[in-house]
Amino acid sequence: MKHSIKNIFNNLNAYMFFVLFTSFIIMMFGLEHQLSFEKVNNLNSQKKVIASLTKLQKKDIELALIQFNGKSTHLHQEIAKLHNLNKYDISGQYLFGNNSEYLKDLQELSQLTTAFNDAAHAYYVEEKVVDKELEEKTKENLSEAFFRINQHINSMLLKNIMYDEGKFGIFENILILNFIVIFIATLWYRRRLYNIYKDIEYLYQIDKNKLSHVIFSSEADAISLRMSRKSTVTENPAMLDPVTGINNHKGMISSYSNKKGLKDSNFTSVTIFEIDNFSKSKRTFTQELTQAILKKVAYTISLHEQPVDVIARTDYNQFTLILSRPSREQSFKDVELIRQSIGELKFNTPNQAAVNITMTGGFIIKPNSTHLEEAIKQAKEILHYAQQTGTNRVFQTRDMAEREM
Repeated sequence: MKHSIKNIFNNLNAYMFFVLFTSFIIMMFGLEHQLSFEKVNNLNSQKKVIASLTKLQKKDIELALIQFNGKSTHLHQEIAKLHNLNKYDISGQYLFGNNSEYLKDLQELSQLTTAFNDAAHAYYVEEKVVDKELEEKTKENLSEAFFRINQHINSMLLKNIMYDEGKFGIFENILILNFIVIFIATLWYRRRLYNIYKDIEYLYQIDKNKLSHVIFSSEADAISLRMSRKSTVTENPAMLDPVTGINNHKGMISSYSNKKGLKDSNFTSVTIFEIDNFSKSKRTFTQELTQAILKKVAYTISLHEQPVDVIARTDYNQFTLILSRPSREQSFKDVELIRQSIGELKFNTPNQAAVNITMTGGFIIKPNSTHLEEAIKQAKEILHYAQQTGTNRVFQTRDMAEREM
C-alpha cells in the first residue's frame, strides 16, 4: 500500500506541535523547580534573621532598636515574597491541590513572626528597668516564640520536600515517556522523509528504467505514471532521430509541450548549435564516421541534460537545446560548457589523422510571451551572424548589438 505524503506531513505537523507542547510543559516544570529552590532559600534566610534577633546586644538600646526594626520588617517582606512566588506554582494550585494548605502555613508563619517580633521587642526595647524576674520572663517568652517559629519553618521545609517529591516524581515519569515517544516518532518520520526523498530522487532521474526503486508514496506513484505516459509519446519512432536516438523536430515540440509546465519560474533559453565545416552538401567524411560524430555529439550534449530540458537534432548538422535554469547567466554558462565539451572530442579518420569537432551557436532567452518557433527563428539569426564572424563560439543578442555599434 502506498503512503500519502499529505497525511505524512499532516501527522508531522501534529508531531511538531506535540514536541512544542511537551517542551513548554518541561520548561514550566523547570521553572517550578527553580521556584521550589527559591522558597527553600527564603525560609532558610528567615531562620537566619530570626536567630540573629535573639543575639542583639542590650547594652546599646538605640542600636538594638535600629537592628530590630530592620530585621523584623525584613521578615514580613520575605513572607510577602513567598506569597508572590506561590502565584507561579501552577501545578500546586491546579494539579496537586496543596495550595490552600501552603497558604494556611504562610498565614500561620505571619502570625508567628508577629508574635516573635513582639516577644523580641519586649525583651530588647520595652524592658528598660533592671528586673531580673521580668528579664527572665521576657527572655523565656522570646525563646518560646523562637522555638515555635523555627518549628513551623522546619515543618514548611519538610512539606516543601514532600510536595517536590510527588511533583518531580510525576515530572520524571513524564520526561521518560516524552523521550520514548519523541525518540520513536523521530525515527518513524525520519524513515518516511527519507523514503519521500528517494521518491523525489527517482522522479528526478532521466533514465528511470535503469533504477530498481519501489515507490513509497501515492503522489510520487501518480506522478511517475503520468510521466511514463508522456514518455511513451517521445519513444514513438516518428519523434526520434534515427541516427542519434534523441528527439527530432517533431519530438522536440512534443517534449517541450509536456515539460513546459515543470519549469516554474526558471529562465528558458533556446540555443541552435551547428557543427562547423560539417554540411550535407560538402560531406568530408565517410557515412560511418559521420554517423559516429553525430552520435558522439548528441551523447555529449545529453550528459548536460536535466529532466526539464529538451534536446533535439533538428537538421543534418544542427542541434536545438531548450534549457531551463534559475538564471540567464547559468543557462549561458551551461551552453558554453557544452560547446567546450564538444570541442574536446577527437575522431580518427581512415588516414589516421585526428579530427577536432567544434560547434557554433546562437543563444537567446525565450520570453514567456514568445512562441517556441519564434524563439528558434531568432536563435538561428544569431547563429548565422556568429558564423559570419568565425567558428567555435556562442553568440547572444547583445553580441550582435555590440558588433553593430
